[in-house]
Amino acid sequence: MTDLVSPLAAPGFQNAHTFLLSAPEHELEAHGVIRTLPRGAADSLSDRVSEFFQTASDGPALLVGAVPFASSDEDYLFQPARIGRLLGAKSGGDAASGSGRWMLRACPSAADYAESVARCVAALTDPAAATQVTKAVLSRSLELQSDSAIPVGQVINRLRRDSSVTVFRTPLPAKAATALVGATPELLLSKKAELAVSYPLAGSARRSSDPSADRQAARDLLASEKDQREHRITREMIFDTLGPYSIEITAPEGTTIRSTATMHHLGTRIVARLKDRATPVADLLSLLHPTPAVCGLPRREAADLISRLEGYDRGFYAGAVGWIDDQQDGEWYVSIRCAEISERRARFFAGAGIVPGSDPVKETEETSAKFTAMLTAFGIDEQGRPLQEFAA
Repeated sequence: MTDLVSPLAAPGFQNAHTFLLSAPEHELEAHGVIRTLPRGAADSLSDRVSEFFQTASDGPALLVGAVPFASSDEDYLFQPARIGRLLGAKSGGDAASGSGRWMLRACPSAADYAESVARCVAALTDPAAATQVTKAVLSRSLELQSDSAIPVGQVINRLRRDSSVTVFRTPLPAKAATALVGATPELLLSKKAELAVSYPLAGSARRSSDPSADRQAARDLLASEKDQREHRITREMIFDTLGPYSIEITAPEGTTIRSTATMHHLGTRIVARLKDRATPVADLLSLLHPTPAVCGLPRREAADLISRLEGYDRGFYAGAVGWIDDQQDGEWYVSIRCAEISERRARFFAGAGIVPGSDPVKETEETSAKFTAMLTAFGIDEQGRPLQEFAA
């Protein structure tokens, strides 16, 4: 793999057809585009990938990109012109300040979101429901506008300060100046030969700057019946989905605390040894996505409830970002803790898992906590005010 000088801080970065996946253990950066995979829904991805590589004669044997939240919507993957590793990537550092004035609008407002949570809880506990939804993940967004171009390289460098997350950047379809940028803690699926790994997160708590309070927050999360119930729904779905394809499937460490710079999560690392090493990663991806960590259960009914209550199209938020090679191996991360960025505009997203017993106020606070990572990378708070750390 050729070493490349990273262009992340370059002025034209946000306009480049550039893909980045920077995980704690490894990194992938890809530039340019040779061909785009014919677009389609999740259930056709494996066939489209297989046909693509049968006819591809030049360039890297790799497709990179994103799949959307809704399995019926079209994905966006492309064959890059060149790939490389970043030089000095983990050290990060800020580019030019890029500070400016921000206009921020919550969509929906925190109060309206809390009302939606209350309506969701009522739906989950409705004895007259034809199909009982056990969990639904509701999100809200923040729309931002700056008086100057958003310094995407600076945003990414700030996100890279947290070594526990996977930082990503991927172009979005038909919008040359638009990218999805984020720092996700959640591995949806890694498949290499006969080994498949998933690391779902569900059940969360905000971290504290006080070490004693922070440790207590982690202990309380681990002991929380509500959060353990929420996490168990996701964990069991992944076991049930991968089980028929596996000789063996285990959770070696059990359910533990997975912490980022801003949040504690309940996480379970799930490892499967597949019966057939040739099983396409796209087949497993289409079966797993979207998991109850970003959608709910039963999947179709939860997605319908989300659509009624959220009031906007998620697009590629809560989808997945990753790669597939010509062996149909690959690695995919859940696209959460992210923002759509286009020139002077950005839209952040954050969600919370709703189950019977969820408190609307606490769930709203959880979404505010989850906004923190991206807001900090932009140097602002939830009201659009400059953070002291980045104030001029």
